[in-house]
Amino acid sequence: MTLSIRPASRADLSLIAQFIRDLADYEKLADEVRFDEAVMGEKLFGARPYAEVIIGEIDGEPQGFALFFHNFSTFEGKPGVYLEDLFVRPAARGSGLGKALLSRLAAIAVERDCARLEWSVLDWNEPAIGFYKKLGARLMDEWTVMRVDGDALTGLAAA
Repeated sequence: MTLSIRPASRADLSLIAQFIRDLADYEKLADEVRFDEAVMGEKLFGARPYAEVIIGEIDGEPQGFALFFHNFSTFEGKPGVYLEDLFVRPAARGSGLGKALLSRLAAIAVERDCARLEWSVLDWNEPAIGFYKKLGARLMDEWTVMRVDGDALTGLAAA
């Protein structure tokens, strides 16, 4: 079995879209997936990419992905890498692909002189939490995620 990680290209857009749908199904959030594939393609691969994607393959077959972007730590005075989505197909779990994807992201963070790699995980997802802890990740229990979207976002923008 050969694991490989490669940067995604525009030709991978349908694959990325399917990985996102599969992740949403796993997270019981399929009803929240609203992206337009063409618009997402422009945001990922257009003139100003907002995020990057790496594809994980086993024996040349795509089995997982990670979508990430840079954030910034004012306390560190350096950028960070924020992992928005990580997904490995159920049949490929346990193969080491998830660890390989995270290892590649850590390498990207180090190469780019980032202060950290961080992400969110659903509190009910005990298998993922256990996996992340084994890799050295720690829970940030003292922080609560806040979000403004939809009508609240447009209302705040107009305030």
